[in-house]
Order: sequence, then C-alpha cells, then structure tokens
Amino acid sequence: FSPDSRWIGFFADGQLKKISTSGGLPMTLCAAPVGAGASWGANGMIVFAGTTGAGLSRVSDAGGKPEPVTQLDAQKGEFSHRWPEWLPDERAVLYTVGTTGSWDDAQIVGQSVASGERSVLVRGGTNPHYVPGYLVYSRGGAIMAVPFDAARLTATGTPVRVLDNVVQSFDGAAQLSVSRSGIAVYVAGVFESDQRTLATVDRGGAATPLAAPPRPYATPHLSPDGRRVLVTIEQAMSDLWVYEIAPGTLTQLTFDSGARFPVWSPDGQRAAFSSNKTGALNLFVIDVARPGTGERLTSSDNLQIAGSWSSDGQTLAFVEQHPTQGRNIRLIAPNDRSTRAWLDSTFEEGAPRFSPDGRWLAYVSSESGRHEVYIRLLAGSSGRQQVSNDGGTEPVWARDGRELFYREGDKMMAVRVTSSGANLQAARPLTLFDGRFAKGSIDAANYDVTPDGQRFLMVQSDQQSSGSTMFHVLTHWVASAGSTLAPPR
Repeated sequence: FSPDSRWIGFFADGQLKKISTSGGLPMTLCAAPVGAGASWGANGMIVFAGTTGAGLSRVSDAGGKPEPVTQLDAQKGEFSHRWPEWLPDERAVLYTVGTTGSWDDAQIVGQSVASGERSVLVRGGTNPHYVPGYLVYSRGGAIMAVPFDAARLTATGTPVRVLDNVVQSFDGAAQLSVSRSGIAVYVAGVFESDQRTLATVDRGGAATPLAAPPRPYATPHLSPDGRRVLVTIEQAMSDLWVYEIAPGTLTQLTFDSGARFPVWSPDGQRAAFSSNKTGALNLFVIDVARPGTGERLTSSDNLQIAGSWSSDGQTLAFVEQHPTQGRNIRLIAPNDRSTRAWLDSTFEEGAPRFSPDGRWLAYVSSESGRHEVYIRLLAGSSGRQQVSNDGGTEPVWARDGRELFYREGDKMMAVRVTSSGANLQAARPLTLFDGRFAKGSIDAANYDVTPDGQRFLMVQSDQQSSGSTMFHVLTHWVASAGSTLAPPR
C-alpha cells in the first residue's frame, strides 16, 4: 500500500506498477524484471529489489528512472539484496542479504541511505519488518523478534520465536505483512522444505522420480550421454555432486568449495562451475574423475556465473555482473583463459546457452522491459531474434538443435527453430506442460533436457508448501511474546 492507502504497488510483466484502490488502469513506474520486495515511503519514494543478483533501487511513486540504493559486495559472496522495508524516518532501510546456503543463512542489514553505512542486525534470517521497538524476521517458517533501536540501527538481546507455521518460500519471502502500528497479517502453512528430489518429466507433464535421495538440489545438468547428472547441493558451503542414473549412486565432486552452476564439457570429462569460496563467484574447472576443489579460470571482483560450453570445447559462455553496468555475457577460452565481451548493454542479460552446432547463443534479456528469451548469431551483431512473447527465462536447447525450450512462469515452453546461414526462424511458442517445479533464474536454468528431447530433468520440492487460503490478523502479538523480549531503552 501507499502510505495514504490510496494506491497498491505490485510487480507484473517485468515492471513495477501501481493501481488506485478505487479502480482504473494500472500505471507503470519502472522496469523490474524480477520483483523481490518493495516498500513505499511517505517521502514519495519506493525502495525495491527489481531483479535477482543485484542491489536495491528506489524510484519516485510518480514513475521515472530508478537510482541505486545498495550495491552487492562480491568479495563477501553477496548475490542478492531483497525484501526491503523503510524504517520510520525513511533515512534507513532494512533488507536481506543473500550469500551462501539457504535463506536461513542470510543476513538482515540496516543501511543508511545517505552514508551507505551498513549494520548487520541478524545472521540467519530473511524478510525483515519493523514493529515499534522490535525487528521481526522469518527463519524456517517461524517468525522471530529481537529488540531493535531504529535510530541507532542496533539489535540487542536474544531473538525469540513469536509465531510458528508461516508460509515461507524458496526465494526467502515470508507470507507476513506488518503495519506501522504493529498489526500483522499472515498466511499459515507448512514451510517449504529445502529437501528436493530429482525427477524426469515427459512432454505432457507426467513426472517420474529418480532414486536419488532428497537433498537441496539445484541446477541439474545432464552429461552428454545422458547417464549422469551434475548437480549443486545447496548448504552452508555448496558443493557439486554427480548422480549416476543407472546404478543410482550419488558421489561428491567438490568439497567445501562454495560451488554452484555446474556445466559439463562436451566430452563429459570436465565440468566448469562458479565458486565464491575465496571471494566473488568466479569461474573454475574440474576433472570429473578427480574430485577436489578444481582449478581457477578467472580472478575478478565481479560475480561470474558459468553458462554453457561450446560443442568444440573451445569456448565457455558466462555471465558477469558489474556493480554499475549490471549483467553482461562474456566468452572465455578455458585453454588459455583469454576472455572477451560478447554482449555488453544497459540491460540485464543472463543464462547463455550455445546451440549444438555452436553458431548461436540463446540467452535472456530485459531489453523489452521484462525478461524474454532471445537467440543471436555468435559471430557478428546480426541475426538476433526474440523467441518468447509473454516473458521467458531458462533457455535450454534440444540436442538436435531443432527446438529451444524455456520457462514462462510454471509453464514449459517449446519453440521449433530452423536456421540457414545467418538467418534463423523461430516458430510460435507452444506450451508443453504447466507444473510446479523448482524455478531457476535469469542466471541459469533449473532443469535440463534428455538427449532424445522427450523428457526433462526437473527439481521437485520434497514437501510442498501447504498454505491455507485464510488470512490471520494479529494485534499486540510481539509484546505478548513474554518477558524474554525487553524493548530497547
């Protein structure tokens, strides 16, 4: 809500919008490809997280060009600032800092907008709210509270659990809203477990679970022969594992490396990945037959995310996020480690995927004002075509190069592709199935396609959130938590 309750702000179609509570058409305020929280101040400014993998921005409630409020500290492994909330004087903002592990391992920070000075208030929590005298936040489906001095940006005492069974999603959002007076409304339900399973899904949406034990899996990638799965297991220090489908064995590949976003080499002998163990996410490579920590390919202060290996094994496409320029796509030759820009723009680009013949790259861009999937000729600046038409992320090619798959929300989409020389034709996208499988991001797909193009390797929640459709309203709820919560003096 706006402070006067006359407007409602919301994210839709890759944009931050507002609509009057008395009705009418919505108004677009600015681009916001992936909304991850916003707070509307009485000063007429909205602070918001407009995309994953970036800091916070603010924009006038009349619309306009956003300006940055926070910047990621890549050296500390930060990959996202989200779920902001203005403090009462609107000189400082609360928000969540994502680093490694799950959102239960995140930090909650208070930051002065004028000076940029930060105070870490909580280590291990997400989605903060201010209740007079207290900071409340979510952790594992419970709402915690700790005494908080908003003027000094200091939290004191031991956090206390004040509410259980609040729906919390994988992106760190809790289904809880708090008014300035301290009244709260929430949706009750089971916390979405971070334990997930791997499953193959046919083109009609029927899922068949694999025998791999439940783990916090992410970004699975099938080997060239389709017999092995390279997958991230997310934890306090994420690592890569290899799952062999036929025998059903799961073997650790990296150890305490902070590894994620794995990509098979075309010969199935090596894997490229990103690691933030020694600073910002940078590129590494490892021999799959020799588990360990891998070999560093790049050394940069910028966050880098492995994307796709060309079919000849000579080039690796990756995303690099610059603090002021945003995400762009670059290429590296793993043999001599030389890098070059491929797509530098003022827009957000991600998830680069080489076509099987190595002549094209599919990728995601925000140039239209929301995330869409594009295909572009690798050499030269011509031959670009938009593939999706109603939003799209997570492009993955079929192994024969005749289809490109992507996701539109919960839908799996397929596009027939034909090319001749520098010309490419993409048919109208078709929906294959609509299912609630774990989503990826602008950076990387959270699924893969079998070599025959008939099944999809997907990640499923082991325990889906079971939220009710009823809102629960609370008054005087924090103060009644008990004598263990003493307000700051």
